[in-house]
Amino acid sequence: MKKSSVEISVGIFVIIGILCAGYLSIKLGKMEWIGGNDYALYARFESVSGLKAGAEVQMAGVPVGKVHSVSLDLEDKVALVEIKVNNEIKLADDVIASVKTAGLIGDKYIKLSAGGSDEFLSPGDSIDETESALDIEELVSKYVFGGV
Repeated sequence: MKKSSVEISVGIFVIIGILCAGYLSIKLGKMEWIGGNDYALYARFESVSGLKAGAEVQMAGVPVGKVHSVSLDLEDKVALVEIKVNNEIKLADDVIASVKTAGLIGDKYIKLSAGGSDEFLSPGDSIDETESALDIEELVSKYVFGGV
């Protein structure tokens, strides 16, 4: 009788440990259980060279979301970027999305510049005003070979 109660208590302890490890891995991995607390927006850019899924979306230097996916719009031949923005952030429909570089050769991220409109974007809407990434390599080659 005593041996089975020890085995039961050890089993309960192991199950609690597994549940705690699972909870911590989800929280530390910043995953959401169901749904999440963000909404999707889309933006089309001429070039997003170096931008990857998981990159930050910032507004006024503060992270407000993440890049969910980067793909090619086969119809228009431009880059289609899906971003996830926190629910508490309401963006005007004239917001400007720019691809920026953190530092001289750092990671790419998307910078959102606030608009002044009274209309707000809804989940699934597109950001119309975009600025593509500055390609430093292209600028240097134009300067070196006299294209400037």
